[in-house]
Amino acid sequence: MNMSNRITHFEIPSDDPEETMEFYRSIFGWNFRRFGNEDYWFAVTGDAANPGINGAVLKKRDPQQPMVNSIRVDDLDAMAAKAEQAGAQVVVPKMPIAGMGWLCYFKDPAGNIHGMWQEDKEAK
Repeated sequence: MNMSNRITHFEIPSDDPEETMEFYRSIFGWNFRRFGNEDYWFAVTGDAANPGINGAVLKKRDPQQPMVNSIRVDDLDAMAAKAEQAGAQVVVPKMPIAGMGWLCYFKDPAGNIHGMWQEDKEAK
């Protein structure tokens, strides 16, 4: 088993990201940083020395958009193909996140949507 295939990021979609961020900020003390001019804010959920993951709040693009966990992989193309062979369906194809990496979203056989993330500073 490749130990790098862990959940490393979550996304919370919201119709009102500012209100959602204020909720998490006031209840849990999370901090947020906007990603460029996108309707996407990175969430720092705690001290990196403690177990846990960071994520983001984003403007909802679809009324049915679920909360998503992303799994870090070493080879996105190979892992997406492996997931499809095992019964998953890629629902958002591989796309670059400039200067950061590659991302796709897939639906597992139970109908849950997840992200798959490959770090790559050369992504354009």
